[in-house]
Amino acid sequence: MTDTKSEHQHWQWLTGSLKARLIASAVLLNLVLLPLIGVTLADAFRVQMTDAVKDELSATLYGILALTEVQQGKLELPQLLQDSQFNVDQSGLYAIITDNDQDDVLWHSQSFIGFSLPDNLLTPPLGESQFGEIMLNGKPHFILSFSASFASASPGGSDLPFCVHILKSTVSFEATQQEFRHQLWRWLALLMLALLLIQGGWLWWTLKPLARFRSELLAVQQGKQQRLGSHYPLELEQVAKQLNTLISNELNQRQRYRNALSDLAHSLKTPLAVLSSIKSLPAEAQEPINNINTNISHQLKRAQAAGNSAWYRSVNVVPLAEKLLRTLKKIHQQKSLQVNLHIDNEALFFGDEADFSEILGNLLDNAFKAAKNQLTVSIVSDKQCLRLQVEDDGSGVDAQQRERIFQRGVRADTYKQGHGIGLAIVKDLLHSYQGSWQIDTSPTLGGARFSVTLPHYRQAEV
Repeated sequence: MTDTKSEHQHWQWLTGSLKARLIASAVLLNLVLLPLIGVTLADAFRVQMTDAVKDELSATLYGILALTEVQQGKLELPQLLQDSQFNVDQSGLYAIITDNDQDDVLWHSQSFIGFSLPDNLLTPPLGESQFGEIMLNGKPHFILSFSASFASASPGGSDLPFCVHILKSTVSFEATQQEFRHQLWRWLALLMLALLLIQGGWLWWTLKPLARFRSELLAVQQGKQQRLGSHYPLELEQVAKQLNTLISNELNQRQRYRNALSDLAHSLKTPLAVLSSIKSLPAEAQEPINNINTNISHQLKRAQAAGNSAWYRSVNVVPLAEKLLRTLKKIHQQKSLQVNLHIDNEALFFGDEADFSEILGNLLDNAFKAAKNQLTVSIVSDKQCLRLQVEDDGSGVDAQQRERIFQRGVRADTYKQGHGIGLAIVKDLLHSYQGSWQIDTSPTLGGARFSVTLPHYRQAEV
């Protein structure tokens, strides 16, 4: 299962990464183009060498024909030829003259002594030549054959047809080919390595602005800088400007929104406070006023949540969790609870700091109220999400109550004591951050265990 997941991630990187595509195209170009060039050059060199051998044998053949004479109806040639290879036994260059039927050897060079006539000699038409390869004594040889005929000098005499064969061993030819291929592939390998290095440097230089863009974007998310830098290539400069504008507008809009909500809270709470202070007001009117005041506070907290924001910088959760625990320990100091804290030092929350404090604070407050002797807080983070777990050794939450907590529209004051305060706010915040939660029984402490998952990057809502 792990191997399948790893292969899937590797394939996603290959198909989804621009860098991977450029590297793959460069490597593919080298692995396909250069070997194709090598094969083409080797084939062209072999063709040229073969043509050179054919021309060489053709010149030798015409030299043999120039020395050929007819005496008393027989062919006459000198015993020693000008080319010394014809005069050395089994030198690799041979000359043979046969009749047209290829049955009788009319003459052969000294170098052919010790060989028998091959069975598959070429027989070209009269006045034409034919080039090919033939096996002589089990070894490959080039052969050039030419059919000719000497006319009879006396009237009524018969012509003397014959066929000249020039054979040459392919050993030196193949050795030259082999050496050429070795040199060719050696230089092509060096060229491929040089091209890969050059292309690697070129890709690094080309993609360097993208790497800087990514690092600056990450620094903005982590709160290390306020905006993206400048001096990007033309293709990225406009994107950086648009992102800076988006960040600036988002922050300004959020601040204006919260200022307006603060003014609204002030304008509503002041008249309610005046109404509550009126002594002549009937007692049955106090409860609705208090309910209105509570609902206003709750709805304002929901509206102020930054969960629907389009942009976040990350927040380090360690100092926030430690601050909340110190505060709650002071509030619930009469309990003297043992708090087990397990927090990843690199844990980050991609959202508003106040929202995370609201989520974790409400979960911790419930745990402090429900716990008898101890509670455990665990916060871990990976590349995909942030995970919170708050466990206590209280009486827990029964299955029916867990289902009611998850139902929308259930009022917070209907929750069981110790597990209902602020959970409506937590639920709304998790919904806005596309998070999830689960309530079950702690396997170690025996009480309730609240598990919350908050993704780092949310999908756009349609």
